[in-house]
Amino acid sequence: MADLPTDQVQWDTMTIPSTLARAARMWPDVSALEDGDKAFTFQELEAAAQQACRSFIAAGVERGDRVAIWAPNSWRWEIAALGLQSAGAVLVTLNTRFKASEAAYVLEKSGAKLLFTMGDFLGMNYADAVAAEDLPALEGTVLLEGESDHADSWEAFLARGESVAASAARERADSVTPDDLSDFIFTSGTTGNPKAVMTAHGQNLKVFDVWGRCVGLQPGDRYLIIMPFFHSFGYKSGWLACVIHGATALPEPVFDVGPVLERIQREKITVMPGSPTIYQSMLTFPEREKYDTSSLRLAVTGGAAVPVELVHRMRTELGFRDVITAYGLTESSGTVTACELGDDDETIATTCGKPIPDTETKCVDPDGKEVTAGEPGEIWTRGYHVMRGYWGDEAETAKAVDADGWLHTGDIGVFDERGYLRITDRIKDMFIMGGFNVYPAEVENLLFQHEGIAAAAVIGVPDDRMGEVGMAFVVPTPGSTLDAEALVAWSRDNMANYKVPRHFEVVDELPANASGKTLKNDLRERAKTILA
Repeated sequence: MADLPTDQVQWDTMTIPSTLARAARMWPDVSALEDGDKAFTFQELEAAAQQACRSFIAAGVERGDRVAIWAPNSWRWEIAALGLQSAGAVLVTLNTRFKASEAAYVLEKSGAKLLFTMGDFLGMNYADAVAAEDLPALEGTVLLEGESDHADSWEAFLARGESVAASAARERADSVTPDDLSDFIFTSGTTGNPKAVMTAHGQNLKVFDVWGRCVGLQPGDRYLIIMPFFHSFGYKSGWLACVIHGATALPEPVFDVGPVLERIQREKITVMPGSPTIYQSMLTFPEREKYDTSSLRLAVTGGAAVPVELVHRMRTELGFRDVITAYGLTESSGTVTACELGDDDETIATTCGKPIPDTETKCVDPDGKEVTAGEPGEIWTRGYHVMRGYWGDEAETAKAVDADGWLHTGDIGVFDERGYLRITDRIKDMFIMGGFNVYPAEVENLLFQHEGIAAAAVIGVPDDRMGEVGMAFVVPTPGSTLDAEALVAWSRDNMANYKVPRHFEVVDELPANASGKTLKNDLRERAKTILA
């Protein structure tokens, strides 16, 4: 059954190690993973994961133990993850932008037994930083790259696996079940500490089989994974989707426009998902025309605002044939809705598609009553994609997933008559100006139509008369000069009065996290200083 065509496999009966074994049988000589001078076919990738599995067993890792990875995208990251999941352990991902105290919280909360990390990266030695923290449950640290006196090398870790028979690793991998937890991905709510979202092997595989078929991922695709592996976008719709669908994963550790454009040209990249910010950065790069991006076929993006003009320019200037938008959150295994190949640019830009098959999604009013098409409401979703809960936090789990199994996303959306969902904004980002609800994502979309604006972020700020008003941080396109008063006048001509930002701040760039999402809390703090 597992070797049937992808669309005929019962993915919720599979595990990640059995999926890797299937890929090795289906596409033994197809390139699975390429990173610098390292390359693995699917057959070689499975062998490397089995070798790593032996080492995890030698290190005393049992089924259900948690193993953490705190490192940028790389070939060792993927093999470590596949190895620990083959050993029945739970992958715990850490944001590469974390400081030591933040990493320590995640390691302590998850009870991680081992940590795989880096020497120097982004100006910090991760292994040394962790060594200074009090983490009694952490039994060992392994370096994926770099040097530290407080960690073992990757090579030393693998060498210890020689003491474990290959048959023992195979037996361990075969003992993993579809309902076993595959990962903890930590997500921050509006308040409090990060929470560990638990998902299982079978549900993740079923979701990203569907995701891959929706976007048209296919064997032989060359997939540049810019989005970080610690996030669902880089891990699940990244290298895991490659294993499911037979595509080649090409990890990119840090997004830098010039090197990425050069890599697209050199390595003939066909698939490059990312946040809208990534494509905007490519389009505004002064030397973009020096690079050949004609190999690009598929872009997958998402977020509250994907301007129609951005989709047009991605096609005409970057060369993408297919541009797809999707919507999801960590608590939904990364996916709730997706557009389809062939959807028109307006649909792709203004919606995030339809609910994935065999799931339910609705928009509800504050009383939990479903609203009609065209009316905004909080998005609730239910089905196999919904998380198993927050690790060690039943109270927060009960807030997020109700007794009937509905995940309350905290996002505001509107369904159209066709059943396509448009994300209006996060509930927490919406502000009220003079009695009108203002959705920053909608205003940002309108601002992007200004020919001199490369990127925009809008927040609500206090106002004595109106309660709150909009403040826009805007990045000019190369060669453009933006004037705040002129921008207010332009906005009055192009949007309803209550949507017009009363304050404009021109900036060189917007603060963003490692996933490319704008850090609006940083902008709120900056606004306090500017408006003081």
